[in-house]
Amino acid sequence: MLLRTLYFDGPLSRNELTKVTGLSAATVSSMTGDLLAEQIIVEAGQVDSDGGRPRVLLRVDPSYGYLIGADVAETHVRVELFDLDMTERARVEYALRPARHEPELVARHILAGIDVVLADAGVSAGQVLGVGVGVPGIVGPGPEAVVDAKTFGWDAVPMGALLRSGTQLPLFVDNGAKTMGQAELWFGSGRGAGNAVIVLVGSGVGAAMINDGIAFRGVSSSAGEWGHTKIVAGGRSCRCGGRGCLEAYIGAEAILDRAGVPTGKAGWMEEVSQVLDAGGPVVDETIYYLGVGLGSLINLLNPDRIVIGGWAGLLLGERLLPQIRTAAAENALAQPYAAASIVLGRLGPDAVALGAATLVLEDFLNETPLTSRVTAAG
Repeated sequence: MLLRTLYFDGPLSRNELTKVTGLSAATVSSMTGDLLAEQIIVEAGQVDSDGGRPRVLLRVDPSYGYLIGADVAETHVRVELFDLDMTERARVEYALRPARHEPELVARHILAGIDVVLADAGVSAGQVLGVGVGVPGIVGPGPEAVVDAKTFGWDAVPMGALLRSGTQLPLFVDNGAKTMGQAELWFGSGRGAGNAVIVLVGSGVGAAMINDGIAFRGVSSSAGEWGHTKIVAGGRSCRCGGRGCLEAYIGAEAILDRAGVPTGKAGWMEEVSQVLDAGGPVVDETIYYLGVGLGSLINLLNPDRIVIGGWAGLLLGERLLPQIRTAAAENALAQPYAAASIVLGRLGPDAVALGAATLVLEDFLNETPLTSRVTAAG
């Protein structure tokens, strides 16, 4: 509790920690002494007190350890290294062809990326607290971290085992939309929201649902597959094999396909930007269906905040957020819509990798023993 409080609300004095946590002054003094001795926290200046000696401020030492986050996306694998302040220290990106997502290739890129970012930042593997990986699809529990991602053609892929063959660092694997959601909840536009939905619109479409500050995962950790809710009976074919899915209308590939833009090459951001700038029926239809999807979330979950993220979602929102809000209002009940704010994510298009790193951070703050293991997050 002390560590989490210092991390999210620090720097704080021992007296402030006593008030915030409800622990006794003696307990706070003893425990902060232990944390200082282990160099997990450091002194961060002083603040004047009322008539007494200045109080020493404490904070988590950002250089105590490092976190690695990997984003496995439709067109790339991105690996980033962060310190405990979540400041990026190094990154590397490997392009993927949209039609080629062999699990072994993806695992090789992640493992190579780990080596590259450590070398570029001059950080040893012994200083790394762990590696988080955000992937598409459903991630099963257990050390195998089995991934089912229909849009990638992955069926029961043991991503944990593939990665363990090349590293002994602690590993955490989760759905990419959920990792982005945790990043926005902790550090971005979702901070302070008790009941929120963070939606990812990129090549794929997903969501992280937050209830009383905690991510809702469902019985098999597959909650949040918002992109595969049906919005048009018998509608457009989706990459998951179904028809009429939301992703088949608002995902980046769907936008380009309906605009007649080829999608066989990597790197779709420029093409999507051009389509949005040109406007027209495809853009209008995309806003309409996004509004339908957001309105359904509002009616079902009654959130106080919806955060739109993902690179395509940010491109849409930066240009058309008022129209998106109007479309959501037209497709939601008035009372729950009035209680919800719809905002853009603050962490940018790279939030999945940052969120993947927060899987490691969460483990560190919960003081779980950092033994070498592979696990599905949650």
